[in-house]
Amino acid sequence: MTDSLTVGDRNYSAEDIIPLLRQYGLMPQLIRELVIDHAIAAIELTEEEQARAQARFDQTFNIQSDEQRQSFAAQRQLSPEAFAQLMLREEKLTKFKLETWGAKLESYFLQRKSSLDRVLYSLIRTQEPGLAQELYFRINDDGQPFADLAREYSEGQEAQTGGLIGPVELSVPHPSLARILSISQPGQLWPPTRVGEWFVVVRLEKFLPAKMDDATLQRLLDELFSVWLKEEIEKNMGILSQTKDSL
Repeated sequence: MTDSLTVGDRNYSAEDIIPLLRQYGLMPQLIRELVIDHAIAAIELTEEEQARAQARFDQTFNIQSDEQRQSFAAQRQLSPEAFAQLMLREEKLTKFKLETWGAKLESYFLQRKSSLDRVLYSLIRTQEPGLAQELYFRINDDGQPFADLAREYSEGQEAQTGGLIGPVELSVPHPSLARILSISQPGQLWPPTRVGEWFVVVRLEKFLPAKMDDATLQRLLDELFSVWLKEEIEKNMGILSQTKDSL
């Protein structure tokens, strides 16, 4: 295998590739993969983990035989060693994440919990403060159904659902609305409140606290990894830029 690439009638040397990666905005992706490779280089997998890695790889690429694995490697011009590393890569990365941030997940969950809690709520929005006040009294004092008034008067997409929104995480609504919902009791109706350009009448229907289940922990683990990876990419891009400028 030569250190060059031929596309059409043009031949690109290894020295040509770096400027092209910069030109086409692919350098961050390359650095991302190199950072990951460096991070997982020292990760050792047990036989059970290796078997799990192969099963996951086969499922991802719909591989059902040794012949299909060989064909996969040949199509991508991968040596047996490179193919083996590729097959184990995701399992090694999973193990790296757990070894690096697993012990921090509980404290990170507590830090993030307030934005992970979910709410189901009813909302009417209008740009007319007088109408918002009237609708509030019609619900609170006259007992008119929130859903009926939302369908008739609300000026957002929630009108189609009778004002019902969610369940959504508390990080989704406007911060002012999220604060109201976070201190509400189910069934509590709030008087008209200014939220951005709108006057809103809101009622919390249900509060669903976040739980430390497997899906949530995996999400938080991926968040911590993503923050670290972004910092590593930016750091290495900066070093690369300084190196380029010094040439």
